[in-house]
Amino acid sequence: MKKITPCLWFNFNAEEAVHHYLSIFSNAKIHEVSRYGDAMPALAGKVLTMRFELEGQEFIALNAGPQFPFTEAISLSVDCQDQTEVDMMWSKLSEGGSPGACGWLKDRFGLSWQIVPRPLIAMLNDPDAAKSSRVMQAMMAMSKIDIAALEQAYRGE
Repeated sequence: MKKITPCLWFNFNAEEAVHHYLSIFSNAKIHEVSRYGDAMPALAGKVLTMRFELEGQEFIALNAGPQFPFTEAISLSVDCQDQTEVDMMWSKLSEGGSPGACGWLKDRFGLSWQIVPRPLIAMLNDPDAAKSSRVMQAMMAMSKIDIAALEQAYRGE
């Protein structure tokens, strides 16, 4: 187990969420599952936690109830190489959820994700302030990121 592992609080749908995430990311696995014991008879035998990994990042999914829903204050950022990967991640993670602005979305479990293509970061970090500003303005008008449209803005077209 890593020294620091994000723990995600789910409303008794952690097992469904983990299996959903494992179906999306190719490098993903479950490391450990713990179950409620006799101390909580109503939940005995049900999943308490799942320690899992997505693309080398470990997480703990906690099945604990509706008390603490996810907010946009915490999001998971997905590094995407190209538009094909952006489209795939966007489609699978937003299914049953809701799109947001600037590459953000909420999945069907309420967890926020940022779908970020590498070319966007490169353009935003360009030392030419006019180019990076045009890219930022274009991105601010998008929901899912469109790399071709960003490249047009970058070139001033």
